[in-house]
Formats: sequence, C-alpha cells, structure tokens
Amino acid sequence: MTTFVDRVELHVAAGNGGHGCASVHREKFKPLGGPDGGNGGRGGDVILVVDQAVTTLLDYHHSPHRKATNGQPGAGDNRSGKDGQDLVLTVPDGTVVLDKQGNVLADLVGQGTTFVAGQGGRGGLGNAALSSARRKAPGFALLGEPGEARDVVLELKTVADVALVGYPSAGKSSLISVLSAAKPKIADYPFTTLVPNLGVVTAGSTVYTIADVPGLIPGASQGRGLGLEFLRHVERCSVLVHVLDTATLESDRDPVSDLDIIEEELRQYGGLEDRPRIVVLNKIDIPDGQDLADMIRPDLEERGYQVFEVSAVARTGLKELSFALAGIVAEARAAKPKEEATRIVIRPKAVDESGFTVTYDETEEVYRVRGEKPERWVRQTDFNNDEAVGYLADRLNRLGVEDALMKAGARAGDGVAIGSEENAVVFDWEPSMMAGAEMLGRRGEDHRLEAPRPAAQRRRDRDAERSDPQREFDEFNPF
Repeated sequence: MTTFVDRVELHVAAGNGGHGCASVHREKFKPLGGPDGGNGGRGGDVILVVDQAVTTLLDYHHSPHRKATNGQPGAGDNRSGKDGQDLVLTVPDGTVVLDKQGNVLADLVGQGTTFVAGQGGRGGLGNAALSSARRKAPGFALLGEPGEARDVVLELKTVADVALVGYPSAGKSSLISVLSAAKPKIADYPFTTLVPNLGVVTAGSTVYTIADVPGLIPGASQGRGLGLEFLRHVERCSVLVHVLDTATLESDRDPVSDLDIIEEELRQYGGLEDRPRIVVLNKIDIPDGQDLADMIRPDLEERGYQVFEVSAVARTGLKELSFALAGIVAEARAAKPKEEATRIVIRPKAVDESGFTVTYDETEEVYRVRGEKPERWVRQTDFNNDEAVGYLADRLNRLGVEDALMKAGARAGDGVAIGSEENAVVFDWEPSMMAGAEMLGRRGEDHRLEAPRPAAQRRRDRDAERSDPQREFDEFNPF
C-alpha cells in the first residue's frame, strides 16, 4: 500500500468563463427599453498552496485530474453571472512545479507560498456592456473564454538542514531516532527505510531538521535501487552526513570504500559539490567496530573530513555530533542572503508595440495573425451571429491588424488565419471591412459578410484538383 509519493503528474483545468447575455429590457409602456444583458462570471483558478501539515503528494497520485468550477452566464436585467470558485490544492513544503519538458515553473518553499497552475477564463461581456453611441442595441454578446488546461509535474524535495546518506543498514534510521523524536522503521535487513524520514533536533539555541534518506548502493544515480528516487531530497540540505557501518558483516565492504562509492554517486547526480561533509562512524559499541574505527579515522581526517564516532544503540557520541551539526547549520543560515520583501515591478509596453504579429505561411498560403488580444477576441466571438463577427472585424481594425496586413502584402480576398495552426480561425480578408456600425442592418446581421469569398473558392478549387483521381492518373501515366 503506497503511503508516500514524492513525484506525480497532475492534470489541471481551470474553469471556463460564463457567456455574456444578449437581452433587451421589456416593460409595459417601454417596448424599447434598451439592452440589459449581464456579463458572464470569471472561471475559477487552480492554485497550488504550500501547507506544512502536508507531507506527501499521495492525494494527487490517486486523483491526478483536478478542475475548477466554471463561471455562470449572465442574465437579463443587467444581472452578471457568478464567478467560478477557485480550486486550492495544498502541497508539501519544498514542492517543485515543472512542465512536461522538465522546465521549472515554480519552487514552492515556505508556508503559504502560492502558484497559479491554471488561469480561469474571462467572462464574456453582455450586450449592455457592448452598447455604445454607434451601436445602441447590440444583438449579440461575447462568449466566455475557456479556462487554461495543462499538465504539470510535482516533485517533492525535502526541506532539511542535514541529510544522512550511506549504505543500507548503516544505521541512519537508528541515528535519526535517537537524535530527534522521529520514529522510523528499524530492522536488521537492507532497505528497511523506503521513504525519507524527517526529524527535528535541538542543540542549545539552534533548532534544525535532519532527513534520513533511503540507502544508496552503487549505480544509484542511474536508477539502481532506491537512490535515484530519493536523491532529490538531499538537494536542499546544508550539510551531508556520511553514516559508515564499522561492523558490517559483508566481507567485500569496508567503511572507506563505502564512502568513496557514495561520493561517486553524489558526484554523478550533481549539484552537491559545495555542501560540507561530516563522517559518522557508527556501531562502535561492537568491539570489532571500535577497532576498525580507530584504524580508519586517521585516514579520513587526512582527507579533510570531520569524523565522529557514535553508537546509536549505546547513545554515545551523540551530543558532540548534534552540536557540531548545529554549528554548521548556523553558519549556513548566516551566509544566506536576507530575503527581501516582494516588489511590484511595472514594465510598461513600448509606444510602438502593437501586441500582435503578422506573418505569411507559405505552406497554407495564408497570412497568420498571432497575439494575445486577437486570439482572445476570436475565442470570445459567436460566429453564428453575423453582427458579432462584424464587431470582431471592427476591433481588429482598431487594433491595427488591417494596416499590418497591408504592409505584409495582403490583398483583398487573401486568406487570414488568427491563432495557432491547431485551432486557427481562417477567413477571407476584405479591406472594406473597416466601416463600423453604420453599415449594420437589422440586429444580428452584418451586410459585410454577404460579399463573395474568392480566397475560399480558390482553396476549394485547389483541393478539388488535388483529390481528382483522373488528374492524378493523367500525371503519372505517360501513355
């Protein structure tokens, strides 16, 4: 039964925005009371929040799909729709958020740290908000924008000051159980520890945390054993403690070679070269263990290691080790730069920045418009309503899209695609679509859309030629 999970793939979907309402106020003796359609509500966000009471990602392992609520649509009588409720997901302290390509999106450290994993969609405007002096009674409303949906990877990296590393059955769990109040599983067989254990140690006025990482073996950095799964839990530590077994029963092992192998695995994993090291010779309560510790201690001290001889069972040498670790942790904390208060940085846009780009796609033979505003406006347009499509054309014209198309060499009837290649909206561009509401007919109609579409006809003719079997036979049959 899985009880600890430190890496999950989470599928989040923010709420969709509610649609705006197209309504006309009707009251006795007031047949034309004007537009009164309300705006749609905003879709709920998906927010990750650090909660130090949470220690595992197990909930998201069992339920990886999470979705926020949608915004409610607007209604008549100027009633706006209700906003969707944000979905708050609590994660352990030290959770790293990555995308599917492995790029770090956020490093969540500290109680209350938040990250918006999915942005809720905007609500569509009702026709009351769209009315103006030129368009007094719009017969349309804007659609709600879809919420953001994406896949993120959550990785838990334990936030600990000290990390105990070493071979399986070296006594790491026993050591953390006597240094702190942690109660890890202790047994006389390898790989007893299957998950990292965290304990709090008090040494004088210094309080620090210590983590027991599952045992490492040769090849751990390449995925052998449990090492690769849990080496990430030592990345945030201030000091590494090598726990060496001086009473091992394996004839082909000795504490010095164990140290060299573990150091090689840490080097291959990378990113831990600057951490100070301390060597702990454990199990000196056994006579052979004390003799071996006396033999190898001078060699380890010549290498520059600070060596401590302890016995977790007899509880000897623990006080000196605890205060030595407290001193190193205190120095590491003092060396860290002080955290500054979050500043609000305002980056105004350049005067000549249009907010969109126009490029020519030779493969599809269309002019492609990419930008936040044009793509959002397309998503919020109801293409079943001619007046809504005309309103979109007016907005694009005011933004400068028509001028940019002219500069790019577009002519009347050329195809224009707004959006990415996967879900772009393609239409035939007509420069005459620069007029406003004075060209509109009855509510919900737009005469500008009744003109012929030569670009669309050219594309249909080209597709028909490509799919003509007789033409293909004539091209490939020389006789």
